[in-house]
Amino acid sequence: MDLDEKLNLEFAGKVVRKDLVKAVKGNAIVPSYVLEYLLGQYCATDDETTIKNGIEQVKQILKKHYVHRNEAGLIKSHIKEKGRYKVIDKISVDLNVSKDVYEATFSNLGIKNVIIDSATVKKHPKMLVSGVWCIVTLEYTPNEDVRVSPWILTNLKPIQLSSFDHEEYLKAREKFSKGEWIDILIKSIGFEPSLFGARNKLLQLIRLIPYCERNYNLIELGPKGTGKSHIYTEFSPHGILISGGEVTVPKLFVNNSNGKLGLVGYWDCVAFDEFAGKQKKVDKSIVDIMKNYMANKSFSRGIETLGAEASMVFIGNTKHNVAYMLKHSDLFEELPSKYHDSAFLDRIHFFIPGWEVDIIRGEMFSSGYGFVVDYIAEILKHLRAEDYSNKYQDYFELSSDISTRDRDGIHKTFSGLMKILYPSGVASKDEIEEILAFAIEGRKRVKDQLLRIDSTYTPTDFGYKDLDSGEYKKITTLEEREYPHLYHKDITFVNSSITEKHTDKDNISSEELTHNDSEAKEGHFSFSENQKGVSFDKLFNPYLKKAKKITLIDPYIRAFYQVRNLMELFETIVKIKDTEEHIKFHLVTIEDEREPQRQLEFLQQLKNSSIVAGIEFDWEFDETKTIHARSLETDTGWKILLDRGLDIFQHYDMNDAFSFNNRLQEFRSCKAFDITYIKS
Repeated sequence: MDLDEKLNLEFAGKVVRKDLVKAVKGNAIVPSYVLEYLLGQYCATDDETTIKNGIEQVKQILKKHYVHRNEAGLIKSHIKEKGRYKVIDKISVDLNVSKDVYEATFSNLGIKNVIIDSATVKKHPKMLVSGVWCIVTLEYTPNEDVRVSPWILTNLKPIQLSSFDHEEYLKAREKFSKGEWIDILIKSIGFEPSLFGARNKLLQLIRLIPYCERNYNLIELGPKGTGKSHIYTEFSPHGILISGGEVTVPKLFVNNSNGKLGLVGYWDCVAFDEFAGKQKKVDKSIVDIMKNYMANKSFSRGIETLGAEASMVFIGNTKHNVAYMLKHSDLFEELPSKYHDSAFLDRIHFFIPGWEVDIIRGEMFSSGYGFVVDYIAEILKHLRAEDYSNKYQDYFELSSDISTRDRDGIHKTFSGLMKILYPSGVASKDEIEEILAFAIEGRKRVKDQLLRIDSTYTPTDFGYKDLDSGEYKKITTLEEREYPHLYHKDITFVNSSITEKHTDKDNISSEELTHNDSEAKEGHFSFSENQKGVSFDKLFNPYLKKAKKITLIDPYIRAFYQVRNLMELFETIVKIKDTEEHIKFHLVTIEDEREPQRQLEFLQQLKNSSIVAGIEFDWEFDETKTIHARSLETDTGWKILLDRGLDIFQHYDMNDAFSFNNRLQEFRSCKAFDITYIKS
């Protein structure tokens, strides 16, 4: 049973095919959770005929009832002529103090002062702040008194789930493995999980924590186009995305003149888009009140102190690469000066390294099944009441060097990931260790930058002890492993584990690889997922020099990208061989059972093109189909063990001729892999 079929079976009526959203959206400027709400009513099945009919129904509903701004006049006419009409629009509500009534405003329809009863407002208070998408029945009743609105709201239904069974959700979750569950969540976000590595999937899921963890403070800085704001606009009706430059104290916290509560009082997650920008003008008063709120979950209204549970998310673009930022400033360098403040940044619980997240490409969107967004949004909201921050304590103990504030950040991230991945609160020791280490890394990234910004901060030993074995494990960030000489620039303290790890050639940095590429030595090296700066030139050059015969054993040289990897290895060989010499290259692989002819065509094309470069290429298929270990051997006595073969790079756009990660391997993100050099 494939994953889509299994998901439909266990969560019948609560899933939808993610590509259907695009099929019905058209030019409607409406959030995905609104569309998925409708698709969940008519297309929550794997029967193609039912889906086709459901899509048509949803299209008709949108065509008939969704209000486009440029068609508002026509819709008003329908309501007037028919007396009653159903519309889909975003409704916001204000209290008219002089009349002592609540009045609704329809965003797209463009009508105001529509009377709405107090009971409805009390039931759906978010209409008082920024509005809620609703299916509404409107009536038109002319009145001789021009001061009385002719529009009457007779029925209102917010487009969000009315109820769900949490125990049923927990029971169904147990039917899926960790890998299956993570893939379901990635598809629910809208992405194709096969194009993401394990670490990248976790980075995507970190973005969900503000929806399931109260008062969680998250920052993500990285290049444009990586989908930073997608989660906060399309994923949940319980979150709101606002421009960083549009924030005021009354809008965000409380209006002292009328006592009206701001966004933090009504939303589970408040995200600030375009938060970066050194030249942006920022009101210092909002920074001060935000610091207090992020630390204490409270803010002041005059002499009264109020509390709220909204999580805060800050997303912005970076202009420089990681190496530049580490050399010249810090990883927070793009923030406005008033936010580039240690007291503010110390409140951040996790720093998502946006430079590790791929720029979104069309192929990355899922066409498979995922949860109806509104369903998973309600689940996450329900889980806000849980606290899983101590679930690791039966197996692990945090370093005593970790401060209370650092510990809070780690606990909140760990608790959030537990809720998302293991909502029952039960996980194996290995599963718990994985997310604990990830939570520590995200907080360490914040603290390490604070050391650069504020000299009063002291270095912290981020790590944990395994209570069973007594082994102590230090945590390092990926940037730390990639650029050790830049990461600790101007910092006297150097984590001893880094020195030990690099001495043992474990988790080697790109710089070390570059410095050692002229010298062939035996050893074992590990590379982390998302690490950059790695290339075949650096990995193989010193070991292939003077070789006249090379043999590659790899069962997976089948698909186009795999044969292209082999072509790039040939390019490395051509760079180091003498022009007048010929090299024999022999491949041992396994025949592709699905498309053997296509595989042969690729290999023959490579053979034909290699002749002009002085490489005599041939291959054989292992008929036993039992080879698994991958290696590269030379007639000079070197054997290179490759646990992933040549398949060390993550997916990238091979059709983009103007992309550096297409042209140069050093710009690509790696998969996690090991390589061992042995001299016979």
